[in-house]
Amino acid sequence: MNRIPQSEFAQRRQALMALMDPNSIAILPAAPAQMRNSDVEHTYRQDSDFQYLSGFPEPEAVIVLIPRREHGEYVLFCRERDPERELWDGLRAGQEGAVRDYHADDAFPISDIDDILPGLIEGRERVYYAIGRDAEFDHRLMEWINIIRAKARQGAQPPSEFVAIDHLLHDLRLRKSVNEIAVMQTAAAISARAHVRAMQASRDGLCEYHLEAELDYEFRRGGARLPAYGSIVAAGRNACILHYRENDAPLKDGDLVLIDAGCEIDCYASDITRTFPVSGSFSPEQKAIYELVLEANVEAFNHIGPGKRWNDAHEATVRVITAGLVRLGLLQGEVDELIASEAYKPFYMHRAGHWLGLDVHDVGDYKVDGRWRELEPGMCMTVEPGIYIAVDNQNVEAKWRGIGVRIEDDVVVTETGCEILTGGVPKSVAEVEALMAAARAQVA
Repeated sequence: MNRIPQSEFAQRRQALMALMDPNSIAILPAAPAQMRNSDVEHTYRQDSDFQYLSGFPEPEAVIVLIPRREHGEYVLFCRERDPERELWDGLRAGQEGAVRDYHADDAFPISDIDDILPGLIEGRERVYYAIGRDAEFDHRLMEWINIIRAKARQGAQPPSEFVAIDHLLHDLRLRKSVNEIAVMQTAAAISARAHVRAMQASRDGLCEYHLEAELDYEFRRGGARLPAYGSIVAAGRNACILHYRENDAPLKDGDLVLIDAGCEIDCYASDITRTFPVSGSFSPEQKAIYELVLEANVEAFNHIGPGKRWNDAHEATVRVITAGLVRLGLLQGEVDELIASEAYKPFYMHRAGHWLGLDVHDVGDYKVDGRWRELEPGMCMTVEPGIYIAVDNQNVEAKWRGIGVRIEDDVVVTETGCEILTGGVPKSVAEVEALMAAARAQVA
């Protein structure tokens, strides 16, 4: 079920066509079904650009947009109804459903695309298309162009230019509507409940995958079909591996657990990271690192709002973390000099966030004309500072080694600043310890 109304998809198509040159055509294929192994497919997930323009959930489909076409600007090629295949694989929209439910002006069987699409391309001066994203479709498109070129002596006019559609479309995707933000808030709320559930379940003797199972349960219970990305459940030294994936190590008293996980709703992502102690209580060293990361996380929000630039929040986290590492004795020197020399990078090696939307690392340029992009209402992003002290870092005392902490929230830029979408997960040391203590008391 799409929570975005069809009227909004229509507005998006119109906004894209308004940016296209006259006498042009845009072509976007759906994501192909992907095989997991043998004859078993992965759970299908639509291409994000295709989803943005149509909400159409099926594979084997192609969107064609033709501005000012007399017989309709939005053409959708899709699978025909097939009772036998639908018995095995589920219902299809068919051409009637494509028009009735997804507001296509024209809909044709995907099996007829070789006969119909060359005629729609012929005479158009420009083709907007994401070249290189789908090698098989690239090849088919070139075949259709060659069919037109072969008829040039009979007066056929092939397009003279291909234009990458990505930049136009991705700039539109960067600013979220009220409906999009509402969907992302739903995804964030489900993910917040999942993180709370994992904190409550944490015990010595469990394994990382037990907490991953708690996440997955809450995702599905909330109505999410898929995680937005592979969940990271990293205990102890594993928290210092940024993209840890194994999720199979034991949980041990005295260790921290870093969970980076979020679900997606209607293809819109959430992305939350929390770090908490297996035992329910932070050690003094863990608490010191945690509260420094939390200070950076909170400070970043003061640097997100209209007129501020993309990098402002990151620079704020760098300053907070560098100054804090000096206070703790993990770095020595003047803060400004340490920042200039990037001395903090062995501890904080990634940026403070990324765009968020239909992709967890969403589309949109971070710089415009060589300058960091100015933030505008409706832009959504993550805020995720972290500190990671490798177990083999001989430049620090042994008591600090193996501590990894990241705290990540999702925010949307508003007219006056920013709104945090992921406030449903405790962050302060006192809140985290109280939540875990209450969960243990219930079990006892």
